[in-house]
Amino acid sequence: MKNKIKKSTGERAFDAVNTTLLILIALVMIYPLYYVLVASFSTYNSLIKSNGFLLYPSEFTIEAYKMAFKNPMVLRGYANTMFAVIVGVAVNLLLTAIGAYFLSRRDVKLQKPISILIVITMYFSGGMIPFYFTVKGFGLEGSLWSLVIPTAINTFNLIIMKTAFSEIPHSLEESVEIDGGGHFIMLFKIIMPLSKATFAVIGLYYAVAHWNAWFNAMLFLKERTQFPIQLILREILIQNNMQGMSEGVGFAEANYVGETIKYAIIVISTLPILIVYPFMQKYFVHGVMIGAVKG
Repeated sequence: MKNKIKKSTGERAFDAVNTTLLILIALVMIYPLYYVLVASFSTYNSLIKSNGFLLYPSEFTIEAYKMAFKNPMVLRGYANTMFAVIVGVAVNLLLTAIGAYFLSRRDVKLQKPISILIVITMYFSGGMIPFYFTVKGFGLEGSLWSLVIPTAINTFNLIIMKTAFSEIPHSLEESVEIDGGGHFIMLFKIIMPLSKATFAVIGLYYAVAHWNAWFNAMLFLKERTQFPIQLILREILIQNNMQGMSEGVGFAEANYVGETIKYAIIVISTLPILIVYPFMQKYFVHGVMIGAVKG
């Protein structure tokens, strides 16, 4: 049995203070989410009467969720968001992998100047107006593809993936060349299977970005039937637009739910992406640290 190293009084005091601070920080971050969840299952009248911390639903009810889903735009917004997430992440990963493969290969012509030009985009941009006219010029305005194509590659994610690809031994590329394989065989059959952790993390980054995106939708989409869920959420929270949620119900019932609809919509629009995180957590340390060790 190994002898445990005995900690000094100062070390134990530091651990106690550090643990306490981390617990307090975690509570400060978690409680707002918990409050929104609990408030969404409460009636508005009882909610405004409650003082201090809210630890459990006040007059438990699911009416806020029932009324939220009476708005057809909620489900429609979900469908539009799922299109942006599924199709967008597929396009993101494919183009980012191709770009990272090019930047990670040795003895490629014009690789260095192209790399510099790519990195510059992390610090400088043309601005919103040129961006708008560029997207419009490609005929993407009014199309859900305006949520996918203009953000097809993120420079930071490209650099992380390029670093991961650079870690793969060059001898594998030589073996593929000897066997008569080309770049596509090398990328899709060798490099990508060996970089699953990196792909999982980068894919999650892209998925979260698409799920939370609303600004591009506000710029380029004109029809409300094309709005993603986050833009619907913005209408409800900022513009107080609850059209379609109170249709077919009386004033008393609408007042019974009131502002708790907003909490329900926040939960509805946030919960799916929160559920995904625990399943992807095991890839984070390996996938992200690859890009942090070497530039």
